Amino acid sequence: MALQKFPLVGLLLLLTIVVSTATADGPVCPPSTKLSRSSFPQGFLFGTATAAYQVEGAVNETCRGPALWDIFCKRYPKRCNNDHADVAVDFFHRYKEDIQLMKSLNTDAFRLSIAWTRIFPHGRKEKGVSQAGVQFYHNVIDELLRNGIIPFVTVFHWDTPQDLEDEYGGFLSERIVKDFREYADFVFQEYGGKVKNWITFNEPWVFAHAGYDVGKKAPGRCSSYVNAKCQDGRSGYEAYLVSHNLLNAHAEAFEAFKLCKQCIGGKVGIAHSPAWFEPHDLADSQDGSSINRALDFMLGWHLDTTMYGDYPQIMKDIVGHRLPTFTTEQKAKLKNSAHFVGLNYYTSTFSNHLEKPDYSKPRWKQDSLISWEPKNVNNYTIGSKPFTAALPVYAKGFRSLLKYIKDKYANPEIMIMENGYGDVLGATDSVEVGTADHNRKYYLQRHLLSMQEAICIDKVNVTGYFIWSLLDNFEWQDGYKNRFGLYYVDYKNNLTRHEKLSGKYYKEFLSEGVRPSMIKNDEL
Repeated sequence: MALQKFPLVGLLLLLTIVVSTATADGPVCPPSTKLSRSSFPQGFLFGTATAAYQVEGAVNETCRGPALWDIFCKRYPKRCNNDHADVAVDFFHRYKEDIQLMKSLNTDAFRLSIAWTRIFPHGRKEKGVSQAGVQFYHNVIDELLRNGIIPFVTVFHWDTPQDLEDEYGGFLSERIVKDFREYADFVFQEYGGKVKNWITFNEPWVFAHAGYDVGKKAPGRCSSYVNAKCQDGRSGYEAYLVSHNLLNAHAEAFEAFKLCKQCIGGKVGIAHSPAWFEPHDLADSQDGSSINRALDFMLGWHLDTTMYGDYPQIMKDIVGHRLPTFTTEQKAKLKNSAHFVGLNYYTSTFSNHLEKPDYSKPRWKQDSLISWEPKNVNNYTIGSKPFTAALPVYAKGFRSLLKYIKDKYANPEIMIMENGYGDVLGATDSVEVGTADHNRKYYLQRHLLSMQEAICIDKVNVTGYFIWSLLDNFEWQDGYKNRFGLYYVDYKNNLTRHEKLSGKYYKEFLSEGVRPSMIKNDEL
């Protein structure tokens, strides 16, 4: 295991690659001497990503209704770190400008999300459809297509309509299943002739765990023994209920997609977001075996269920009556309810077997019988973490996770829907400092190399890669302090976009090799 205690800046990275053409049982990787687009199989897609709530702004336009995070951040401004409360990235008005940024990067695709509340302001079709909101997304999709950029659309990226939250508790109620299917079916029917790649839900374990088990994200629910800031909630119960309703909503949406005539030829997946785990103590067999258990709770929770129709057996054994059960009909709808595995990867941690759980205070992480440790038994950190980094950097974990999915789930198609590096700049927040993002450039180099090795050496079936994010944006409970963009947004000066070193690197990386849009379909 390659563990490092030193910072990223100044490290030398060997980018020379010697790869022979793969055999017929795996992706065909051309030989190359430098890491670039040309190092990947022909037709591989490269893109960038954003989410509606994080970039759009324009909260009072197109009759947009209030969403879960609107109320959460108004109610608990400190829990959103919302020091720029009156600022938005304003993709709504500047989407043409931002699409030109994508084009200048030589990207092939763009992942965006559609705000539920901009389409159904009150969360349900019978309560009104905003035609202005519907047209806005037509405009964005049409502009992408005009510029040769393939749209990938996320149906739900954490922006539950507040009206449904007030009416019945949002995803705490099984009533959300019917309402979500109606909304998903509407956007499939409306945009399915133009959009062929869809994500139903983004990071379901994060949505359930952070929102309903530790209270870190909206709606900020948990038990007081987990987080004293939580005013309502029940840790160890609600996260499982929310995920149960979410999974049934996904299955219903998938069925609606299959019935959508203009959607023929399209694909649907979920964007999962597991970390990778290394054993806290290599000499402790329990730490080693805890890794599979950790991944079953974090990834298998939703991936097993959409592949096989039920939760992993280890979750049923440990969680017991607190884990809801599916009906026979629900299992049948969930089984094989995704065309590909969406994967968001950022970081890794150490898995330490939990010897003495406190069963009187249930919570999701404890149920997996592990604790997450930033250092191992020898006091080594996992990977490296520069001074301003939001998360530890461990590219080896990226390759390990990809190989794990290949081996456990019979080599499904994988799309990397998010991968990126966050800077917590704080008082040093300036254009000059923010655009000199050497650590992000290095992060991308290391992770692109790890992905290339997973594809070309391990024969993992990865077909696309999206960087999070095109632009600095609202990073949920971290507000605007965490910057993930390839472009710096100057919040103090008219939201001006400035290209970072990482953006220049990505542009250079993509300039060598043939874009999929330039390849004839019969050659792919």
